[in-house]
Amino acid sequence: MKDTHKHKGMRNNLAEIVAAKGVTDKKVLEAIKTIPRHLFLDSGFEDHAYQDKAFPIGADQTISQPYTVAFQSELLEVKPNAKILEIGTGSGYQTAVLLHLRAKVYTIERQLELFKTTRLFFNKMHYRPKKMIFGDGYKGLPEEAPFDGIIVTAGAPEVPRPLLSQLKVGGRLVIPVGVDEQIMTLFERKSEKEFEKKEFGSFRFVPLLEDKN
Repeated sequence: MKDTHKHKGMRNNLAEIVAAKGVTDKKVLEAIKTIPRHLFLDSGFEDHAYQDKAFPIGADQTISQPYTVAFQSELLEVKPNAKILEIGTGSGYQTAVLLHLRAKVYTIERQLELFKTTRLFFNKMHYRPKKMIFGDGYKGLPEEAPFDGIIVTAGAPEVPRPLLSQLKVGGRLVIPVGVDEQIMTLFERKSEKEFEKKEFGSFRFVPLLEDKN
C-alpha cells in the first residue's frame, strides 16, 4: 500500500475534525496530518483509516480513535527529547505520533501477536522507538525510569502505583481509568510525594490486562 495525495487530503480533513473537537496543539495536529494511518491497518480496511473512529486490529485490540490519540498526546505535553513510556503499543499509531513529536519512546505490549507484527512494521517504516518491550505494562519499566511522561492506551480499573513512582517530578501520566467506561485522567507529579490529578471526561478503551504471575 502506498501513501498518495488522496491519503494526504484525507489526513488534512481528519486533522480538521480533530481540531474541531477541541485539540489545539499544532504539533499534534501536524502529526495527524503527517502519519499515514492507513498503513497501520490491513489493506482491506483502508476506507476506514481516516474516519475518526477506533477499529479492530487483532488480538481483541483496537487502533484508537484519532481524536483520542491526539487528545492524550496533547495532555502529555511532549517536548523534544522527552523520555516517554507508552503502555500498550498496539498497532503502533500512537507510538508514531509520539516519535513525530520527537520523543524518546519506550513502549510495552503484552499481546505477543501484536508485539511481533508491530515490531516488523516499525522496522519496515523506519520508526525507531528507543525500546520496544514484550511485557506487563502494569509494572512499567523501572530500569529506564524516571520518565518525563507516561501514556496508557488501555482502560485501567485503577491507577498502577508503579507508573506513578516512575514519573519524574514535573512529569505527567495520562491514563484512562474505569471498568465499563473510563475517565481520562492526568496526574502531574509536583514533588516526590505529591501528585495533582485532573479528569477530562469519559472514553472507551479495551481493558489494560495485568499479569497476575
